[in-house]
Amino acid sequence: MIEPTSPAPPVDAAAASSRAPAFDRRRAWLITALIVVFMLINHADKAVLGLAAVPIMDELGISNSTYGMISSSFALLFSLSGLAVGFVSARISSRVLLFTMAILWAVAQLPALIVASVPALVAGRMLLGAAEGPAASMSMHALYKWFPADRRGLPSALQISGAALAMLVAAPVVTWLITAFGWRSAFVVLAVTSTVWSLVWWRLGHDGPYGQEVAPRAKALPAGSGSSHAGPERLPYRRLLLNGTVIGSVAAAFGASWALALSHAWLPVYLRTQQGMTPGGAATLISGISALSLVLLLSVPPVADRLRRRGASDRWASAAPQGVAVAVAGLAMAAFPFVDEHSAHVALLVVAFGGHAVAFPMHYMTTSVVVPPLQRGAVFGIVAAAGTLPSLVAPALTGHLLDSATSPGAGYTHAFLLSAAVMLVCGLAALTLIRPERDARRLGLTHGADPAPRAAAAA
Repeated sequence: MIEPTSPAPPVDAAAASSRAPAFDRRRAWLITALIVVFMLINHADKAVLGLAAVPIMDELGISNSTYGMISSSFALLFSLSGLAVGFVSARISSRVLLFTMAILWAVAQLPALIVASVPALVAGRMLLGAAEGPAASMSMHALYKWFPADRRGLPSALQISGAALAMLVAAPVVTWLITAFGWRSAFVVLAVTSTVWSLVWWRLGHDGPYGQEVAPRAKALPAGSGSSHAGPERLPYRRLLLNGTVIGSVAAAFGASWALALSHAWLPVYLRTQQGMTPGGAATLISGISALSLVLLLSVPPVADRLRRRGASDRWASAAPQGVAVAVAGLAMAAFPFVDEHSAHVALLVVAFGGHAVAFPMHYMTTSVVVPPLQRGAVFGIVAAAGTLPSLVAPALTGHLLDSATSPGAGYTHAFLLSAAVMLVCGLAALTLIRPERDARRLGLTHGADPAPRAAAAA
C-alpha cells in the first residue's frame, strides 16, 4: 500500500486508502529495465544512419543535401504516428503497443539491406520513424502505470537514459560493426535485437495499476483526503494544450530535440570530416557526450522528486532545470565553433550536445501535473509529436546550409548558430511559461492531475 506522506482527515480515509494500488517494486523495476533497453534500441536505430553516413555517402555518391533529406525522411510520419497512437493508447494496452513498435523497427531495416539505394533508405527511415514516433511517450506512459506519482523521477530519468546509453554503448559497437563488416551489418544486428526484445516484452510486459483510476469517485472526496486525482475525469483538449505548462514543456522538448536531431544526423560526419577524427575517435567522443547526458539524467530528476516530496513547487523542482539545461546547451552550441583551443572546443561541444538531456524526462513530469490520468497517453503523444518536429527540419536544413555555404566549415558554423538560437528561445520559453501548480488550479485539478504528494514528513 502507498501510505500518504501527510496525515489525511478522518473523513473517507479508509475509502481513499482502499483505492491506493499496491506498489509492486520488483515488477516495476523489471518493467523499467525492459523499457530502458527498448529506448536504447530506439536511439541506436536513429543513430545508425549518422554513424554509417560517410561510407553510405561514398558508396552511393550522394550529396550533403540528399543525405540530409534521407535523414529528415525519418520524421515525415514520426509526429503523426506519435499523435495517432497517443489517442488510442487508452484503448490498447501498452504491452501490445510496444511489442508492435519493436517488430516494425526490425522490418524497417530490411529495405536498405535488400536494395542499397536512396529510395530504399528513404522507405526504411520513413517506416522506422512511423514506428518510433510513439516510442518515447508510450513507453513513458507504460512506465507511469507502474509507479506512483512521487516515485517517477528516477524511472523517468532511466527511461530517457536509453538515449544516452545508446550512444555510450551502442555507438562504439555499431561503429566497430561498420568498420569491420560494412555498414549493412549494423542494420542486420539492430533488426535482430529489436526482434529479440519484442519477444521478451510479449512474455513479461504487462500494464501496471496506476493511472487508470476513475476520477468521479475522487471528486466526491474533500480536499486533502489523500486522493491523488482530485478534479474532473476529462477536460477539453484545447484547455489542456493551450495552458502555459504544456506549451513551455513542448518548448523545452523542441529545443532539446533540435540538438538531438543534429547530433544523430550530422555530428559523426562533422567530427570525421571537419575535425579529422577516425571512426573510433568520433565514437569515443560521442560516448563522452552520452556519459554527460547519463550523469545528468541519473542525478537531476531524482533530486527534483526529493524536492517535491519536501514541499518545493513543481516550477522550481521540475520546470526550472529543463529550461536552464536547454538554454545553457544553446549557449555552448553558439560558442564552440569559435573556440580554437582543442580541450575547450571539445568541452563546449560536449555540453552543447549532452547538456540538454534532462529536458526529456522532466517535460513529461511537468505535463503530467496538469493532465487527468485518463488523458495522459493522448497528451503525451501530442507533446511528443510537437516536441520532436526538429527531426523533420534540422537534418535537411543542415544539409542545405552545407551545400550552399562557401565552405563546409562555414556551413557547419551557420547550422550550429541557428541551433543555438532555437535552443535559447526554447529554454527561455520553458522558464517563463511552465507553472504547474497555477495551471492545475486553473483547470480545476485541485492538486494537479497526477501530482507527487507533498511530504509533511520532510519536516
